[in-house]
Amino acid sequence: MAQFQQLCSQFSNRLTIVTGHYGTGKTEFSVNLALALAKNQQTMLADLDIVNPYFRSRERRDILAAAGVELVASSQACVDADVPSLPAQLLTVLQHPTARGVLDIGGDAVGARVLARFAPQIQVQDHQMVFVVNANRPETATVDKAMAYLQAIEQTTHLTCAGLVHNTHLCGETTAQTVEEGAILAQRLSEKTGLPILCHVAKTGLNPNVSPLFSIDIQMKKPWEQ
Repeated sequence: MAQFQQLCSQFSNRLTIVTGHYGTGKTEFSVNLALALAKNQQTMLADLDIVNPYFRSRERRDILAAAGVELVASSQACVDADVPSLPAQLLTVLQHPTARGVLDIGGDAVGARVLARFAPQIQVQDHQMVFVVNANRPETATVDKAMAYLQAIEQTTHLTCAGLVHNTHLCGETTAQTVEEGAILAQRLSEKTGLPILCHVAKTGLNPNVSPLFSIDIQMKKPWEQ
């Protein structure tokens, strides 16, 4: 309960925009965040990732629906298509007066362009954009690389990042030590950018020595893991 209350305080804005390089685990984080928020409030999850054909939040439509999360996905008419199509329902997420919205954005500056067209609507909303960092991704494995990536996303979206989500993992090989080692890079990135670490993400049961910790259940599994 204490962890849940802390999570809610760190992600109290009506809109949470989740960005980061593909492979960082941002979709896993987005799905788990939406599931957590839905325990207390009407929640909508917008899958706007038109870059990466794998691990899309739309693939967990049934799990989300069972938890009361309304999914808004790009290219709903053709779930497997990689076309830059945005549903009209996205405006419902942006303009809803009370529902919490989690926006899962494409994994690079190109994917972030999808969001840029909606920047004027977002800027007048209660929102925060977060950057997911995984120290085991080559493109964000150093502070300078991660900072450059973050700045590229900010420039593309015309939005300013408000905090970091640390999610260093090695998929099924992740250990508590994996998370703790990645936390060092996240802390250095936090110090250089002045952005707070909103949470450290780890699979339930790992319990690394980091705080604040967001323990998650892995939802985005490979087809042979279903």
